[in-house]
Amino acid sequence: MLTNPNTLGLFESNIEEIVRIVHGAGALIYMDGANLNAQLGIVRPGKIGFDILHFNLHKTFSTPHGGGGPGAGAIGVVRKLSPYLPLPVIARDDNRFYLDYDRPRSIGRVHSFNGNFSNAIRAYAYFRILGAEGLRKVSENAIINANYLRVLLKDEYQVPYDRICQHEFVLSCSRQKKKGAKALDLAKRLLDFGFHAPTIYFPLIVPEAFMIEPTETESRETLEDFARTMIAISKEAETDPEILTSAPHTSPVRRLDEVRAAREQDVCFRG
Repeated sequence: MLTNPNTLGLFESNIEEIVRIVHGAGALIYMDGANLNAQLGIVRPGKIGFDILHFNLHKTFSTPHGGGGPGAGAIGVVRKLSPYLPLPVIARDDNRFYLDYDRPRSIGRVHSFNGNFSNAIRAYAYFRILGAEGLRKVSENAIINANYLRVLLKDEYQVPYDRICQHEFVLSCSRQKKKGAKALDLAKRLLDFGFHAPTIYFPLIVPEAFMIEPTETESRETLEDFARTMIAISKEAETDPEILTSAPHTSPVRRLDEVRAAREQDVCFRG
């Protein structure tokens, strides 16, 4: 399985060679659709050579995720794998759709057939409304937004892979850590300014990582506001790191004892 663009937000330019090597060894190559938001209307994974692709509907096609609802992903396969798909398969005979159970090479049923119908129909409505041209604009805008933010922040923060990215990029808070505030502290401080903090400490190959994925929906004004805030927080790390290490200050729940939370987990809701 391979994610492309990768978690650094960089497109694997040698992907066709990778696919050739995998197929040459008699294996199949499975594409993780987590970063499909950078490819809509631009790249066709099947043409590159991927055999299987799952669509993260919550990351690209508007459906809820986590506390907002269970994830749901459609899976696409190349024609040669079609006979093995779980039963039943939706088929079409003239103008009639029907459920096809006559597939002797199928692996059989794997779960309730209808799955998460509400998520699937929401994603379907999303891309039918946008159409092919609209979906391409989604990816183009996501890529523009990510690169705009990368350029706004690269003088204040270290960007280990500072080149044209796709829909996301990863910066490092290593400079700020030397001044007394690590990535976690900067993320907590962002909450005081009304921003949901990005993913931190991932991917693991970037020390003090901040993975920023603005998506296509942010305006130029909100991107610039976010960049100004990130730069201001970096300056605070220089002049007053204590305000970062004790953040957040304005949220209903203040800084948690993360060591205690890990050791004494309480996952039961009590009304």
